[in-house]
Amino acid sequence: MRLSLPTLLATLLLAVSSPVVAERARVLGIAPGPLPTGPFNAITDVPGVIVGQVTLDRGDTIRTGVTAILPHGDNIFAEKVPAGIVVANGFGKLMGSTQVKELGEIETPILLTNTLNVPEAAAAIIEHTLSQPGNEGVRSVNAVVGETNDGGLNDIRARALSIADARLAIAEAKSGPVQEGAVGAGRGTIAFGYKGGIGTSSRRTPEGFTVGVLVQSNYGGRLILAGAPIPPPPGKQAARVSADGSIMIVVATDAPLSDRNLTRLAARAMAGLARTGSAFSNGSGDYAIAFSTGESVRRTAARRATQTAYPELGNEATTPLFIAAADATEEAIANSLLAAETITSRDPATGETRQAVAVDTALVKRLLSRR
Repeated sequence: MRLSLPTLLATLLLAVSSPVVAERARVLGIAPGPLPTGPFNAITDVPGVIVGQVTLDRGDTIRTGVTAILPHGDNIFAEKVPAGIVVANGFGKLMGSTQVKELGEIETPILLTNTLNVPEAAAAIIEHTLSQPGNEGVRSVNAVVGETNDGGLNDIRARALSIADARLAIAEAKSGPVQEGAVGAGRGTIAFGYKGGIGTSSRRTPEGFTVGVLVQSNYGGRLILAGAPIPPPPGKQAARVSADGSIMIVVATDAPLSDRNLTRLAARAMAGLARTGSAFSNGSGDYAIAFSTGESVRRTAARRATQTAYPELGNEATTPLFIAAADATEEAIANSLLAAETITSRDPATGETRQAVAVDTALVKRLLSRR
């Protein structure tokens, strides 16, 4: 249930009075949908899922990083997980997507980074996979890497992210709270003219399953928070705020779903994205990838060898999961914006400042006047 307007006003005034303190969406009364969250309100609420991030902030021009999402902490190549991918607009690069679509499974960590460092992220995944005990005979690895272009705040042509940086993100992946805002792959991203970033959220269904979402927001359109249109930052006319850009959405669940129903789950993340005012423009890359950590649907070598069927939920059981995916996506995006900090880059070609939503005290009046 959303807070009343007077309560929302009070909490927003408290939150934005100190720019150095980042608040999550729920503190401001933004809590989409009826379902409760997990304990961390993060993708790591899904059993087994771990997240690692490396942030690069060097000199006046490097504002980038990498975020690693691991479906589980075991050998993912040996214990693959079912997965599905949905593309709303394909102006982007989701490396490894064709094999995931063809076979319906993921065999590596998922890494998010900037557009021109996809090769380094992929190399890190390959090195990590080949080095794991039991993978000595592996001769093909389908690395899954998503990206958005952070060239507005980052000197992207410097290609600052190294293979070692990406491997560190994998090595340091852990459960628990996930840092949000201008961190990891979201360090240099921009959304709706404001500073974008990494955001996450989760939902618990009445049946006891968890759906968690993590986003890398770098897209545009007309920003909407809790159903209220938010004007662009001061000094930026709406017509000049680009609708182009991209977003990567990663959806995890412990519900034992087939890759077909995981594709359907990924499609529902787009409903949450639409609620935030996405333009799904010609120049936008809008991607969602969903996977299940359910033990019964893991694709182990033994199950593949015996062609064992995977016990999975039927179509009729998916509706609560679909609701969870849409609501958690909407909240994860709000978190990515509200947790972000104002970032400045001084690169001669791309230098600019992008203001965080939370530092604009006038946002409160705008939010309430347009509800």
